Amino acid sequence: MNTNTKSGSPHTRARAVALAAGRGFVLALVILPGAVVCSTLSLVSISLIPIGVGLVTTPWVLTQVRAFADWRRVLAAEWGGVKIPSAYRPVPEDANPWTRTYVMLGDPATWRDLRWLQVDMTAGYLTALLPTVLLIYPLEGFAVAAGLWRPLSEYGGYWYGFVHVTDQASALGAGALAAVLLALVPLAPRLLAVHFRLTRAVLGASQGELAERVRVLTETRRDAVDTAAAELRRIERDLHDGAQARLVAMGMDLGTIEMLLDKDPAKARELLAQARRSSVEALAELRELVRGIHPPVLAERGLGDAVRALALRLPLATEVNVELDGRADAPVESAAYFAVSEVLTNAVKHSGADRIWVDLHHGEGMLRISVTDNGKGGAVIGAGSGLFGVERRLGTFDGVLAVSSPAGGPTMVTMEIPCALS
Repeated sequence: MNTNTKSGSPHTRARAVALAAGRGFVLALVILPGAVVCSTLSLVSISLIPIGVGLVTTPWVLTQVRAFADWRRVLAAEWGGVKIPSAYRPVPEDANPWTRTYVMLGDPATWRDLRWLQVDMTAGYLTALLPTVLLIYPLEGFAVAAGLWRPLSEYGGYWYGFVHVTDQASALGAGALAAVLLALVPLAPRLLAVHFRLTRAVLGASQGELAERVRVLTETRRDAVDTAAAELRRIERDLHDGAQARLVAMGMDLGTIEMLLDKDPAKARELLAQARRSSVEALAELRELVRGIHPPVLAERGLGDAVRALALRLPLATEVNVELDGRADAPVESAAYFAVSEVLTNAVKHSGADRIWVDLHHGEGMLRISVTDNGKGGAVIGAGSGLFGVERRLGTFDGVLAVSSPAGGPTMVTMEIPCALS
């Protein structure tokens, strides 16, 4: 919306004033009940979390608050030209109420929304209504000056703004004040813009949050570099201690065999069989090493089939459901595969489960993976744990990890990575 009222024809300026007044009036009608209802429901629902009721209601209530805030973001952009980015952390769709509540309450944007509701029902309401008041209120002043003051002053006088109207002279003072206000009417579009800027100031991400975002991204990138360096050291160590040692031994055996072919054929055949076994073992170790770097099935057939192949090697009954219409970028697929591998390894080692379910699907620009087991529960994301490593791995791609694991089970680990499929 163009807020420059100093240029353009009188008709254009009048239209801008009327439009600002109308939009401000519509906003005022919606703001007060909307903000009051959303704020009240949020506070009541959050206060009921300790008794369990809030776990069911809070995700739904906060979702409505986010929808209300996003609608206001749209109006700010379309009516005021003020862009307010929406920066909510993704919430796992298939997570249970506790996980959804935990993720949403852990999002700084949620508390920013709740603060904004308080401002919106007070200062926001007044700044939205001001353009309409500025357009209509002078008409009342002129009516008072024209004679409306007589019936209004029968009960001890009438206040128009700061003017106490008791007679014709004071009524003319009210008319003069109305004329001054009428001269300010062209500022109505700018006043509505003030409302949208106030909304952005409260609803938009603060510099502190942006700095925190940069810090997290810096940490995850550093973790990615450290992980890559550690992986290179592991590969070097495995090659040196495994396949390389076997190949060196096999070369020495072949040299001995060459010397024994004429002197001791039986011993040569024995060493030849040993060299053959060493070559088979070296090849198996090389294949295992390659699989640990980037599984061939992942490169050839994609994430879904790679996870199915991973499940087939588990000692527990594992059901895999895949709903993917394409393939993500190779780095994303690799991160998702090893994240699933780590979660499954944890489940096998620590959960005490006898069955695991894995679900992969893509929607709304998110790759969503859930791993559920019927074990004893108690899984947590702690420093040094496998799940902590998974969280850091996903963080490199702006992914999130949510864990629901009450005592007694079941355990549900949900992972989300922003990506597109091709």
